[in-house]
Amino acid sequence: MSRIAYSQRDVRMRQARRRYVPVASILIAILLSSLPIVVSTPLIPDIAFLMLVAWRLLRPEIWNAYAALPLGLIDDLAGGQPIGQSMALWTITFLTLDIVDSRLHWRDYWMEWFLAALAIFGYIFGGWVIARAMGSGAAFTVLLPQLAFSVFFYPLVARFVLALDRWRLAR
Repeated sequence: MSRIAYSQRDVRMRQARRRYVPVASILIAILLSSLPIVVSTPLIPDIAFLMLVAWRLLRPEIWNAYAALPLGLIDDLAGGQPIGQSMALWTITFLTLDIVDSRLHWRDYWMEWFLAALAIFGYIFGGWVIARAMGSGAAFTVLLPQLAFSVFFYPLVARFVLALDRWRLAR
């Protein structure tokens, strides 16, 4: 038997789920960067950024450009990057995707993957430029495996975000 009238508690839970699941999933992904995974070269994709891009491409209407600023600050504090790196790069990514959304009239799976790959490249390249400005001597070729893993890992993250979105919007 299905209920037609929901209680006030059910309505509040649905509203909370719709509002907080995207942000909570990104915050959890940010905390994943503090797991003790040790590698000699950068191979691990930035799951928080991939999740942010997947949410932004899936549901652009729930994200304003300024939403990337506090999430980037939390990522900077939790991940150990210089303060402002993720804040700037995530906000630039959001602004760029806003411009692309205003120009494109349709997107399919391959177009979203291409946009995500460009965003991932911009994020990794921007991080490399900031590291070079701070005195790092690493060549960009060191980051190519991380770039490839991130681009090919994005569809799995997008599927996970899609499942979260379906749960978020479910009755």
